[in-house]
Amino acid sequence: MSRLSANIIAGAGALGLAVALVGGASTSLAAETAIPAPAPLVTAPATQTRETAVFAGGCFWGVQGVFQHVKGVTGAVSGYTGGSAADARYERVSYGDTGHAEAVRVTFDPRVVGYADLLRIYFSVVADPTRADGQGPDIGPQYRSALFPVDARQKRIAEAYLTQLGKSGLWDRPIVTRIERAQAFYPAEGHHQDYLTRNPNAPYIRINDLPKLTALKQLYPLSWRERPVLVRG
Repeated sequence: MSRLSANIIAGAGALGLAVALVGGASTSLAAETAIPAPAPLVTAPATQTRETAVFAGGCFWGVQGVFQHVKGVTGAVSGYTGGSAADARYERVSYGDTGHAEAVRVTFDPRVVGYADLLRIYFSVVADPTRADGQGPDIGPQYRSALFPVDARQKRIAEAYLTQLGKSGLWDRPIVTRIERAQAFYPAEGHHQDYLTRNPNAPYIRINDLPKLTALKQLYPLSWRERPVLVRG
């Protein structure tokens, strides 16, 4: 969460926690609108029991919190990618000039949930793909909507799905989520890990992130895991 959004959210309890399941993009300072994205047309069979993927879509608290509740996910770590190790700390990344994105590294069992399935969840409830450098109340390149495929297969699936979303007509603005080259991932500081689970009553979490969990459970009940998989155990 940015310093600006912290000030905005401090008095924003009246915005409420409603999640609108509609066919338009959100322009609110509250949670992004949940939109049921289409089933991916391009997938790939599971060839291993463990896979890794990296997603950036606004403040990493909510991104991590959502994926921690997805069946088949075995781990989700908040961190930074896209910049150097020297600047990979919250105080520097928050200025938006380091090249980093707040991101989440997800490990999962592709026999249970595939990369294409995670993309569908990401675009349905995590991030608004029509906003490039910002999500919810957080603005800046460090909050960009971006995918970091770890191999050619993931890149092919991601490219195909972005094309599919662009043709779907579900959003009234162009899809601008970027596919970026996979770079080193730096885990965030300990107090940022499992933040949603440990701070469910924080105003920012209540307004921006708990609605994402509600949407995940409503849209994908078969993928919902009641007890999250946590970094701290």
